[in-house]
Amino acid sequence: MHNIGGVTSGEQYRALGLSTLAFTVCFAVWTIFSIIGVQIKQDLGLSETQFGLLVATPVLTGSLSRIFLGVWTDQFGGRIMLPLQMLITAVSVWLLASVQTYAVFLMIALGLGLAGGSFIIGVAYVSRWFEAERQGTALGIFGAGNVGAAVTNFAAPFLVIAIGWEDTARIYAVALVLMAVVFYVFAKEDPVRVEQRKTGAKPVSAAEQLEPLKDIQVWRFATYYFFVFGAFVAFASFLPRYYVGAYGVALTSAGVFAGMYSLPGSVFRALGGWMSDVWGARFVMYVTFIVSLIVLFIMSYPQTSYEVQGIPAADGTPRIFEFSFGIPLYGFVFLTVILGFVMSLGKAAVFKHIPVYFPNNVGAVGGLVGMIGGLGGFILPISFGILLDVFQVWSVVFMLMFVIVGISTIWMHLAIRRMERSKYPELASETHLSDVPH
Repeated sequence: MHNIGGVTSGEQYRALGLSTLAFTVCFAVWTIFSIIGVQIKQDLGLSETQFGLLVATPVLTGSLSRIFLGVWTDQFGGRIMLPLQMLITAVSVWLLASVQTYAVFLMIALGLGLAGGSFIIGVAYVSRWFEAERQGTALGIFGAGNVGAAVTNFAAPFLVIAIGWEDTARIYAVALVLMAVVFYVFAKEDPVRVEQRKTGAKPVSAAEQLEPLKDIQVWRFATYYFFVFGAFVAFASFLPRYYVGAYGVALTSAGVFAGMYSLPGSVFRALGGWMSDVWGARFVMYVTFIVSLIVLFIMSYPQTSYEVQGIPAADGTPRIFEFSFGIPLYGFVFLTVILGFVMSLGKAAVFKHIPVYFPNNVGAVGGLVGMIGGLGGFILPISFGILLDVFQVWSVVFMLMFVIVGISTIWMHLAIRRMERSKYPELASETHLSDVPH
């Protein structure tokens, strides 16, 4: 466990506040294609699969970069790494405004995706400022920076209509540069870096930091994050397109409805961190998966019409009863709000585990978990596009997510039961008693 002796509460709140604000700006940039991509799709005449790839490409870079950004943050500190990452990303966002062809859009999107790497930098930086019993809450508050997706969904459509998507991209680039400067000026070196400077100790080598990745537990956490974060990013990018296509609403309205999903999917992460500190991350993950299964099952049901043949009338006239089922727009929006809420809790629960189990390897372990989760945000939009092109049914997207969550829930439960029986061997032969020993 790292030493935070001498750290004041004011210093903790400064580190947490600046990191959360920076992450919010970065996340808003990371999901910019969810809005400007709809206009680009129309301008270039892209298919659903091409649009899915465009939206997902920034997520690929943001995911893959997390593993080495986490290692570098453990070595050099977040005060250096976070501003550097934002400045490099700003260059790509600015260049986006001058792109004309689809292939170049994809290339620039790779650079823009570095904004997603800000998450693991912030996790490694913030966790060094707080005691273990407060890290769940602190990291939950930091993770609420996911609200940047809601900022983009709410604000970007109006910017696109008012000034065009090109100038919207330039505004985002300027915001990144300003945030980088503010963070560097006002943030302080974390306690671990300060201690290393005083003692002359060298940072842990990259090989040592990566050692815990051999633990299967790390990979299990990563699969949970594939849904709670990867699907969150995928839906934040996909829902505006879904509302425009499935319900025929205007882009501005689609952005607002998608923002209503992204907002609870972000701000309640702090609540998830607190719940994980109080009741345990395992409990929070069960709540997340079970509620998600129920909601996704309802969302998966396609618009359907039934024709039922009843008992003929006395004169032999056939009786036919017609029924139809479909989720109305506002009912669907309500379901997304519930889904975003429980996913927000789950995101915090996953990252509650990491500084507890791997206190000296938060960057590397968190980087891998974040990378796998982020890859969900890359793979899923492309999968959505392919499924829509093949099946031509909007709800097939949610059918896929229902299957993924079902598999994750079963794996988690089996792993927990196996750990319980390992800790309490006498339970292995007991089949008629409670699985919680007294």
